[in-house]
Amino acid sequence: MNWLNAPEYWLGRLILERGIAAVYLLAFVAAARQFRALIGEHGLLPVPRFVARRSFKQSPSIFHVHYSDRFFAAVAWSGAALSAAMAGGLSGVVPLGLTVLLWSLLWVLYLSIVNVGQAWYSFGWESLLLEVGFLAIFLGNDHVAPPVLAMWLARLLLFRLEFGAGLIKLRGDSCWRDLTCLYYHHETQPMPGPLSWFFHHLPKPLHRIEAAGNHFAQLIVPFGLLAPQPVAGVAGAIIVVTQLWLVLSGNFAWLNWLTILLGCSVIELPTPRRPQLVEAPRWFAALVIAFAVLTLLLSYWPVRNMISRRQRMNMSFNPFHLVNTYGAFGSVGRIRREVVIEGTDEASITDQTVWKEYEFKGKPGPVRRLPRQWAPYHLRLDWLMWFAAISPQYAQSWFRPFMLRLLRNDPATLRLLHGNPFPDGPPHYVRAQLYRYRFTSPAELRREHAWWHRTLEASYLRPISLPD
Repeated sequence: MNWLNAPEYWLGRLILERGIAAVYLLAFVAAARQFRALIGEHGLLPVPRFVARRSFKQSPSIFHVHYSDRFFAAVAWSGAALSAAMAGGLSGVVPLGLTVLLWSLLWVLYLSIVNVGQAWYSFGWESLLLEVGFLAIFLGNDHVAPPVLAMWLARLLLFRLEFGAGLIKLRGDSCWRDLTCLYYHHETQPMPGPLSWFFHHLPKPLHRIEAAGNHFAQLIVPFGLLAPQPVAGVAGAIIVVTQLWLVLSGNFAWLNWLTILLGCSVIELPTPRRPQLVEAPRWFAALVIAFAVLTLLLSYWPVRNMISRRQRMNMSFNPFHLVNTYGAFGSVGRIRREVVIEGTDEASITDQTVWKEYEFKGKPGPVRRLPRQWAPYHLRLDWLMWFAAISPQYAQSWFRPFMLRLLRNDPATLRLLHGNPFPDGPPHYVRAQLYRYRFTSPAELRREHAWWHRTLEASYLRPISLPD
């Protein structure tokens, strides 16, 4: 089995494993801190109601066996603790068999959460974490030489991730083909970051270079991953650099960071001394080979999707989220709209009623507040509020229950927000208004000290009270 060993990738494997564990840690902590209001027993989309309608075969999850908020919290915090241990190097001090079991346990726990998470877990980076997390099972530990098949499957995953994202752009919005999408994207992306205003105001020729660079990085460079070294390493490095550019320009949860980790795994990093690594035992080699065969068989569906003229973004072809298809921003909005939620404690509504705004942690709200950097942490409610502003249909299942929670000053729901404008008692009425937002110009920023300018467009939801 000597052909299976690739000791030259020991550092790339180390970075990949530790990084996957760190992302798992963030994902489990985010789940633990946000689940009660979103999918808890009294949440906006309760897990018990969901599992009553779906079979285990449709959505494999340990929560089909039992669900309670206490049990979910135990699962999430246990996953966080194990992830932290793996990120700290636990796999380097335990036997290979136990390493395999620990990575498998992390994958089962997070799969169980994603498969009952409904709309809140419908993002491509959830499937990517599960796919990369499953790959981690077959990477070995610090004492065994990295299996060349597993390292190549990481490379193929990176190819599928980048090339699929490039194709969806090329086939989608015409602004990607005429290189003008970046005129709008930094302003209209789901959750801008602290540097997004500055990226938006780059000269238009630089925006066109950004778009062209994106096409190069996603449509040309991935083929370099399939070449021998050092070409593959250069391709991986280019992908890492472009992903860091995206990290600076917006908040995309852990999508960019997982891509960066995969890119690092391809690079043959120079090291002064390589540790002594033993050959993988036969049982582990057999597992890796079986995993490679399974991956190649499951690749039929994402490959067929990529070559199809009706390519779909961020889709899983099986309930285990293995070998998925990826892609983002096949269309780019030209106008940014935001749903602004307000409440009043006045007993009746008049023209003089004072409405107080609910601020969110991440999504744009008050015009003078600079957007914050949240990624790689994920604010699930804030992201879905972006979709709600595009169309009320995206929020049909959860928006009205959310408003009713505000009318009760529900503690779990209020913890998802930046603050509560009614700390002494719940409001009598809440409403939602639809605003058009745009970044201010440099002159407006100097004059008004505001990062955004907003204009009221319409009522999104009329004032409602608990009797409604």
